[in-house]
Amino acid sequence: MAVKKIRGINIAYDDLGSGEPIVFIHGHPFNRSMWKYQTVHFAQNYRLILPDLRGYGETDLGGSKVMLDEMALDIAYLLDELNIEKAIFCGLSMGGQILLDFYRLFPERVKAIIIADSDARGENPESYQKRIDLAELISKEGIKKYTDDHILHYLAPVSRDNQEVYHHLYQMMTTTSDEGAAAAHRGRAERRDHLSVLAEIKVKALIIVGSEDYFTPMPIAKLMSDLIPGASISCIPQTGHMPNMEAPELFNAVVEDFLNQVNTRHQE
Repeated sequence: MAVKKIRGINIAYDDLGSGEPIVFIHGHPFNRSMWKYQTVHFAQNYRLILPDLRGYGETDLGGSKVMLDEMALDIAYLLDELNIEKAIFCGLSMGGQILLDFYRLFPERVKAIIIADSDARGENPESYQKRIDLAELISKEGIKKYTDDHILHYLAPVSRDNQEVYHHLYQMMTTTSDEGAAAAHRGRAERRDHLSVLAEIKVKALIIVGSEDYFTPMPIAKLMSDLIPGASISCIPQTGHMPNMEAPELFNAVVEDFLNQVNTRHQE
């Protein structure tokens, strides 16, 4: 683990391997360790940058409401510190939404994008209020109670018996700070609708979705892939919201194939 002072807070991150950089952006309420199922595989041929987002893992919070574009700016400044001008980006769930903010702000810094189990749409009035209410509930009752009540929504039924995955997910969720989780929900309540951004994406894109994702099922993934010119889509069978953890070999194979296509395209 390394730490850098970025935009007034200490950001923890891993910098693994060597070669072309890939930035992995974790979701909520997780941390960078969710990508451990990818690091051994991809660090053999790529340089992997895995930050803890502000308010998560070992990174400082810095406020009671964290907008997604603030997290995108954190990543941009971190890449500046690491002398990385351009990278491939992979984001899951909230990480995919942050990735779209990053692309909106810095399209020239993105070589290709991988969005897994995410949603490009903004909130409607009802879902906005649900996020605000959830932020207040987590602040009052704590992230452990939220985890106990909702962890099964994150996994496909077949994955719930995988003790390694279940306990890793439980540990990530319950060690996320109450304040960090609540701050992110307040920010996500006000997130941008990125459907118009999708049509402007000029780089190669892959959309991944778990076949049994409770939060962002196939219709949402297909909506994104249909709007991004030339995007491909892959459904990982018998997985939920965490296909990178639930079926890492399949997830890694899909990503590996996509990366080979990206590199072939740039060599032509």
